[in-house]
Amino acid sequence: MNDISGIHRTRTIQWDDPLATAGRGAQLSGIDYMRAVAAGDLPPPPIAKLLDMTIDSIEPGRVVFACRPQEFHCNPMGVVHGGLAATLIDSAAGCAVQTLLDPGAFMSTIDLDVTFVKPVMPGHEPLLCTGEVIHQGGSILTASAKLTGAGDALFAYGHITSKVRRAA
Repeated sequence: MNDISGIHRTRTIQWDDPLATAGRGAQLSGIDYMRAVAAGDLPPPPIAKLLDMTIDSIEPGRVVFACRPQEFHCNPMGVVHGGLAATLIDSAAGCAVQTLLDPGAFMSTIDLDVTFVKPVMPGHEPLLCTGEVIHQGGSILTASAKLTGAGDALFAYGHITSKVRRAA
């Protein structure tokens, strides 16, 4: 295959064993687990390293992620792939749910709905994705998230339904 730009790009990432991190995190409440990751006391999950997303803030039932869209996030048309927005929405909403859980409990997304409002370009200012719990049932929780840029410009929004599994 010919490289039409003449410039080859590389990106190297390193990550920690996610199962070891989850084992250490299982001893903490959900919000303490999230705070430990944000503070660097526990390593971030591999997906966060791969996509270069970080936790901006944490409150009970609310988490904000930050991500600066870059060239390595692009699809073949040269715009940021919608999968980045979907991952940020799932992550922010899911972590908002996690902040409400007891030690040993964890959540998994069972439904994800994303609506794309406008395209994101590489090099765009940092995006913020704010996730908030909207319903807390016994084992099913729902949360919404919105992906915004400068001046609260909306790029995408969505919601998740999550199933909570409790420690035995």
